[in-house]
Amino acid sequence: MNKIMIKLIDSYKKNTSNANPTCRYHPSCSSYSKQAYQKHNFFYASILSFWRILRCNPLSKGGFDPVPKTRKEREQEKDELS
Repeated sequence: MNKIMIKLIDSYKKNTSNANPTCRYHPSCSSYSKQAYQKHNFFYASILSFWRILRCNPLSKGGFDPVPKTRKEREQEKDELS
């Protein structure tokens, strides 16, 4: 399912996203969603993507907003710091 979503996002970016590149966040909402589907399961990535799109509005300050790390990435980071 994730691969299908990634292909849909790539298609969206190729066909429409460049027409009006005015995202308040970095990475852009479509790039954020693609990264979420690459890192997380379908359900969690869908929630992250939906929440990000809701936050992308004129009242939002925007800025840098990376995809949350996976549990495995957090554990590896914790081990490296120890």
